[in-house]
Amino acid sequence: MYNNRISIIGTGYVGLVTGVCLADFGNSIISVDIDEAKIGKLKNGITPIYEPGLEEVLERNIKAGRISFTTDIKFAVENSEVIFIAVGTPPDEDGKADLSAVLSVAETIGTYMNGYKVIVNKSTVPIGTGRKVEAIIRDVLNKRGLDYDFDVVSNPEFLREGKAVQDFTHPDRVVVGTESEKARDIIKEIYRTLYLNETPFVFTNLETAEMIKYASNAFLATKISFINEISILCEKVGADVQKVAKAMGMDGRIGGKFLHPGPGYGGSCFPKDTKALVKIAEEHGLDLKIIKATIEANERQKLHMVEKIESHLRNLNGKKIGVLGLTFKPETDDVREAPSLTIIPELIKRGAIIRAFDPVGIPEATWRLKDYEKCIVYCTNEYDVMEGVDALVILTEWNQFRRLDLGKVKQLMKGTYFFDLRNIYEKEEVERVGLVHVGVGV
Repeated sequence: MYNNRISIIGTGYVGLVTGVCLADFGNSIISVDIDEAKIGKLKNGITPIYEPGLEEVLERNIKAGRISFTTDIKFAVENSEVIFIAVGTPPDEDGKADLSAVLSVAETIGTYMNGYKVIVNKSTVPIGTGRKVEAIIRDVLNKRGLDYDFDVVSNPEFLREGKAVQDFTHPDRVVVGTESEKARDIIKEIYRTLYLNETPFVFTNLETAEMIKYASNAFLATKISFINEISILCEKVGADVQKVAKAMGMDGRIGGKFLHPGPGYGGSCFPKDTKALVKIAEEHGLDLKIIKATIEANERQKLHMVEKIESHLRNLNGKKIGVLGLTFKPETDDVREAPSLTIIPELIKRGAIIRAFDPVGIPEATWRLKDYEKCIVYCTNEYDVMEGVDALVILTEWNQFRRLDLGKVKQLMKGTYFFDLRNIYEKEEVERVGLVHVGVGV
């Protein structure tokens, strides 16, 4: 019978959200990380990431005594029946997922195991990783002369940054990869709140669960790249991509989600997972042409945005360009693989000077764009960005950028070009104040 003792190894984005939300479900959680400073902050209820709603749930569960934080992984393993692996799997130079942290944790679990354990892989990992984790733990136990029983489970996450708490507590489905009835019953008990609420549970083997995660992200990325390519064609033929996407989405076979044209996808998942899936296929002698095309189209889309700006301004040399939004999406401080990391450097290479603002993304953007710091002024708010600029570019659709005082924008700007790369404004309302609206695919 499940004894309600869970440890989460890793307090990054996935690990922290998983630990805090499982605690909110009534589970007893030990969260582990090697970063002492981070653990110190978490003990005081301070989250190291920006995620709406997370800090409130964290504080509630610290007060209730359902979650604790430590750097002592030995203590966590010895005092838990269920151990979630939630460490990073960043891409290496050729796009493959780096499994060194996952496999290291597996070895540590084997070293300190003191009885039956369920090891749950929450990290996004290539197909076959669950078997590797199982083999490593078994090998370490053999070297210790022990024969403890254990089960490895794949339980991939499907969290959207900015909506992670909602996604974890109200998921579309929970995927559980295991061939052990005992482990399956324990996982059902951990997610008892969701199971009783009739959330769909998909039970599979390890490999299928691992594949579901990659296939899901690759398909969503493909939808984004598809509508972005259609947006370019719409511009050529005089069609309106927003109406095209709306009509397409009304078809139940297609659906409207992720059919929003823009400057390309980014973040910690889609770029990494599409590239990793291509590499997994290549290792098995397969060429995933559609996923490769998705990746290529996404990179082209970012450069197309630069070309769009340059074609209207003609010569970017010495031009001041205001940029609103640096993160890859709103409601997150994540700048990884964001369109801004391609578009801003390309504008600077063409001679532009950048004034930029993001509600929470400036600290990360500053170091990611450090090679271009002499050409970027980071501003205190959205209107500060507009002072004397030749053009304004909306890169991220933060809510506060959706309700700009357009009259004030016109007064502050030197030029008139309003590049709405997220299509959050109607052309007529922008041009009514004397600005030139340039959207995507319209």
